[in-house]
Amino acid sequence: MKTFAKILCITFLGAVVDGAQAQSDVQIDYQVRLLANASTGNHAPYMIGSWNYGRVTGDAGVWNNCEAVKSMDLNSRFSWGAGVEYMLGYGSAADYLRWDNDLQKFYTNHMRQAPVRLQQFYGEIKFRGAFITVGMKHSHSGIVDDTMSSGDFTRSNNARSVPGVAVGFVDFQNIPFTDGWLQVNGELMYGKMTDTGFKKDMFNYYNGVLGTNLMYTYKRCYFRTKPTQPLVCTFGMQTAALFGGTSTFYKKGVVTRQDHHGFEWRDLVDMFFPIEGNEDYYKGSSLGSWDFKAEYFFENGSMLKAYFEWPWEDGSGIGRQNGWDGIWGLQYNFAKSGPVSKILFEYLDFTNQSGPIHFAPGDFDNTDLTSQATGGDDYYNNGYYGSYANYGMSMGTPFLKSPLYNKDGAPLYLNNRARGFHAAIMGEFGSAWAYRAMLSYQQAGGSGRFPARHKLYDTSMMVDVMWSPARLKEGLSLHGMVAFDAGHLRGNNFGLMVGVKYSGDLVLKKNSKK
Repeated sequence: MKTFAKILCITFLGAVVDGAQAQSDVQIDYQVRLLANASTGNHAPYMIGSWNYGRVTGDAGVWNNCEAVKSMDLNSRFSWGAGVEYMLGYGSAADYLRWDNDLQKFYTNHMRQAPVRLQQFYGEIKFRGAFITVGMKHSHSGIVDDTMSSGDFTRSNNARSVPGVAVGFVDFQNIPFTDGWLQVNGELMYGKMTDTGFKKDMFNYYNGVLGTNLMYTYKRCYFRTKPTQPLVCTFGMQTAALFGGTSTFYKKGVVTRQDHHGFEWRDLVDMFFPIEGNEDYYKGSSLGSWDFKAEYFFENGSMLKAYFEWPWEDGSGIGRQNGWDGIWGLQYNFAKSGPVSKILFEYLDFTNQSGPIHFAPGDFDNTDLTSQATGGDDYYNNGYYGSYANYGMSMGTPFLKSPLYNKDGAPLYLNNRARGFHAAIMGEFGSAWAYRAMLSYQQAGGSGRFPARHKLYDTSMMVDVMWSPARLKEGLSLHGMVAFDAGHLRGNNFGLMVGVKYSGDLVLKKNSKK
């Protein structure tokens, strides 16, 4: 496997170099940021720590963030791209409980984000409408607005990216014989989780499952109607899963079971077409969403968008037996920039998950019970592979409280039976000033397996102000962010972040032959 990976990387890099020689000037876009944050909680408030690919999650720190990207030219038959981004700095430590089985008591374990981290490192090639990407690259939702929404349910901009290999279409492609009235877009990705060390450090070693050295897969297939029409609809499905690795089960500080799933090339096929791993269960911890959005483009240039994402984890969810569970949103983009450029409102409901009882008579021999109870839904949690998170942050919507924030070191989404709303607004004042504000409210009641005694509430708000003084320096911008959480779900937290960013581009001239 390692030999194959080396051959793949060498072949890929060679193709990138050949492509670079065949093309004209190369433009590299870069940005350098200095960030500082401070807050009163154990972590940064919800709306400071979320939607930034896991860059800053601690309650205080100083960071240098640099990024350089060569983008693919989508108008060329052949093009290549590459990117690198790192975080360098120091953040405060968060406190988690950990069980000492020898002393038979809990103690406090201190954890902080690594002082040096790769956020992105990738290379990619496109030919006609298809692409292949190797490495770790940020992804974006095809349904919700990453800058405004509470987050895509299946793959959002909240957690660090997973390194791997992805193939698919660079954009929507016309389906033959439809005259452009129906287009298709899709992606298939396999990757390797790199957060095993983080999980081992955060885990309480008392109760739960510790999933290590896991693999990751993501698939998407969307269809879109003709984009030149006033009304454009996009619909389809996303699905993701964790698989492979090792699962270690703990109960009251004692290891009760350990399953070594490992990884074989056969798993790639099994995860693409779900095949039963044993007589009872399928391989992997599959989850996903049915997605839809309708965009209406007015003649004056404004746009109204309505959308939903319906989550699922098994056949009952795919068959829409989980009621109104999902993300339901409306967004309006004004034709011209001004004090209000975009407004958004979302209603989120995850309270219709079936309970913890799952019983199928066919799974048991000689049973007198003939009725079936389809249950066991537990969004983002899985009893064999752990939670759907990377470095503790939700790889889906951060609206559901991520495991990172569990001070008891539980590797679970403890309050995924939740409902509430999310609202956002953004605008500009002239060419120098811009702002973005968000507000969310939710009530949660634990999970199906571990219901809370009382409902837990949270109100969170954030205001982000940006100043781009072009007269001082083109490409320079400063921003300040203030946020708070109020309630028993996330606690009462107040925090701020300030930063300065410089953006520019570097053009590498191609030597012409005389």
